[in-house]
Amino acid sequence: MVSLGLSACSATDAGDSATKGNVTATLGDANPQPIASDPHPTLPATVHSFDGTDVTIQDSSRIIAVDRFGTLAQTIYALGLGGRLVGRSMSAKIPAIAGLPNVTPDGESMSVEAILALHPTVLLTDATTATPAVFEQLRAAGVPIVFFDPARTLNGAGPQIQAIADALGVHDQGVALAQRTTTEIGTATANLPATDPRLRIAFVYLRGTALTMLAGRGSGADALIAGLGAEDAGTAAGLSEPFVAITSEAMIAARPDVLLVMTEGLDSIGGTAGLLKLPGVSQTPAGRAHRIIDMSDSVLLSFGPNTGRVLTALRSAVYP
Repeated sequence: MVSLGLSACSATDAGDSATKGNVTATLGDANPQPIASDPHPTLPATVHSFDGTDVTIQDSSRIIAVDRFGTLAQTIYALGLGGRLVGRSMSAKIPAIAGLPNVTPDGESMSVEAILALHPTVLLTDATTATPAVFEQLRAAGVPIVFFDPARTLNGAGPQIQAIADALGVHDQGVALAQRTTTEIGTATANLPATDPRLRIAFVYLRGTALTMLAGRGSGADALIAGLGAEDAGTAAGLSEPFVAITSEAMIAARPDVLLVMTEGLDSIGGTAGLLKLPGVSQTPAGRAHRIIDMSDSVLLSFGPNTGRVLTALRSAVYP
């Protein structure tokens, strides 16, 4: 249970009450609670795909869901259709579906061969993990493809849930799940502790020391940070790209009070000690105070049915 602090505090107070050392934000059960148990889809369903085409889905018995953050697969599971998922992207790693075949074996790009081997009746994606040529190959093989908006925002979580539900013929379950998610987000973002100036939080994306990125506008993390009543440090420092390579100059200019990272990413560089060795990190307020929050890769940026729970867990870590 999160304590809803109502008293105002200064930026210094906020920094002092924020994380001291590494804190792991957890959900308990990373699986979203299904809104129904294997609902019966009403098909065929014709929907307007995000690529501008109209797509008719005749059969949802074998679904593959692929996007950068695992949002689509999580939502399908939460709609009660997890038993119909036959393939996923590497990022879709909630425990309930982690055993499904991964059709993005390199972590970034779809494998046409891996997808076709699973005989899908529909592919849901957001076009962030394949080239147009890949989609043409899949269409030529007879796979219906529905695209969804790749943007990840708090306000967009409910509408995206509904769009996925409508594509799969479970409109009513979509209404219920979108409402539940929106309510949870509202609860998590209500009556946040006031700080003046706002706490600055930087999201750092890590995949070993060869890939270290500071997030900026449009990363998705900026929306979570805003939902916590804080300021995205990368955006505030003038970053116009979602992610830029970490440099001493960029980190020092961002001046984060707190660093937010994915758990597996943090482990990939040797934990807190490795993070503090990255350019400029030890020279930031967060680095000097070792104020670091990590959260599971499978849920942190999913922006699906777990979003409210993610915000609640982060809120507890940021404002203990």
